[in-house]
Amino acid sequence: MSAKEVVLTYEGLKKLEEELEFLRGTKRKEVAERIKQALSFGDISENSEYDEAKNEQAQVEGRIVQLESMLKHARIIDEDEVNTDVVSLGSKVKIYDIEFDEELEYLIVGSTEANPLKSKISNESPVGAALIGHSKGETVEVQVPDGVLKFKILEISK
Repeated sequence: MSAKEVVLTYEGLKKLEEELEFLRGTKRKEVAERIKQALSFGDISENSEYDEAKNEQAQVEGRIVQLESMLKHARIIDEDEVNTDVVSLGSKVKIYDIEFDEELEYLIVGSTEANPLKSKISNESPVGAALIGHSKGETVEVQVPDGVLKFKILEISK
């Protein structure tokens, strides 16, 4: 089974690399120190501090493996190659929500970086997937659980 490609912007790549560096260095040392301290309390069979530290160690190591795999399978979106004729990964797209009479702006990113609160939507989300491949001036319909949303694409940029 091959691992899924992880699509990232340069900013997203940097954040994952920083998190990995923090976990490998600072966090590993902190957890190791907590384990050492918990062992000094004696009998580990009834030592909740030891159990908690070992659980945290397992979580940290699991996240390190996950990050290493993501970085190994990363494909970086080159901003210079983003086409502004159609919506694609890496596009900033300004849309008009017809139903709610409001303008919205999103950056289309891979699912790893998606953060709707920061206007970063995944190319795999219903809205992101519907916008991909469409041009300025087109109206796009998005099927959502509550029905159909309609957006007009106002602008595509990098």
